[in-house]
Amino acid sequence: MTTATTPTPAPYGVTPSRVLRAEWHKLWTLRSTWITVLSAVVLVLGVGILMGTTYTSDGGDSDVDTVVLTLYGSQLGGICLAVLGILVTAGEYSSGLALATFTAVPGRLPVLWAKAAVLGSAVALLCLLTNLTTFLTAQVFLGDTDQAAALTDDGVLAALAGNAAGVALLSLIALGLGAALRSVPGALGAFIGGVLVLPEVVGMLPYDAVDTALRHFPTQAAGVLGSATPLPGAPSAGTALAALALWAAAALTVPALLLRRRDVRG
Repeated sequence: MTTATTPTPAPYGVTPSRVLRAEWHKLWTLRSTWITVLSAVVLVLGVGILMGTTYTSDGGDSDVDTVVLTLYGSQLGGICLAVLGILVTAGEYSSGLALATFTAVPGRLPVLWAKAAVLGSAVALLCLLTNLTTFLTAQVFLGDTDQAAALTDDGVLAALAGNAAGVALLSLIALGLGAALRSVPGALGAFIGGVLVLPEVVGMLPYDAVDTALRHFPTQAAGVLGSATPLPGAPSAGTALAALALWAAAALTVPALLLRRRDVRG
C-alpha cells in the first residue's frame, strides 16, 4: 500500500513580499536613485535656507504662507523625484532589465504594484523628513520676522506632511507615464508638458469651468496640500488629496492594462 504525498512547494516561488524586496533592492542599488534623491534633498533644503536667510519682514512677502515660503524648493525637488519615477519603469526597458524582471515574475502586474508601493513610500518618507528639516532650519533665520512659526501652529505639520504626500503622488504619476510609454525622454516630455505646462496654458482660457477643473489638476492639488492656510477659491485638502490620488490611480491603470496586451519588448 502506498501513501500519497503532498508535493513540496518550490522554495523560491513568486510572492508579493519577494517582489517587493526585489524592487526595493533594485531601487536603492541604482546610482541614478542616489543622484536624483540627493539632488532633491539639496534643492529643497538649499532653497529653504536661502529663503530664510534673505527674508525681511518689510519685503512685501508677509502674505505668503510660511510653509509655502519655506518649501519653495520642493517644486524643483519634485521634478527630480518625478525623473526617478520615470527611471524606475522606463529605465528598465531602455536597459533591457524589464525582460529579466518579467521572466522572473510572469504575472507582470505584481511588478508594477511593487514598484509603485516602493517608490511611493520611499518618496513620501524622504520628503517628510526633508520638509521637517528644512522648515526647522529655515525657522532659525525666520524667528525674528513675521514668518516665524512652529510645528505646533495650526496647519503647519499637516502642510509639511501634505507636501510630502503630494510629491509622492506626483512621482507615481511619472512612474505610470514611464511604464506606459516605455521611453525615458518620452515620459519626461509627457510629464513636463502634460502635468506641469499644460495646466498653465489651459488656464489662459477665459472660462469659469476651466478654472474649476484646473483646481483639481495634479500640480494645483499638490499646492493645496502643501499650504498651511486655505487658498482662496481652492478645494479643501481632502478634496485635493482625493483628486491627486485619482490622477495617480489613472496613471497606473493605463500601464496595467497595457502590460496584459503588449510584448515586453514592444
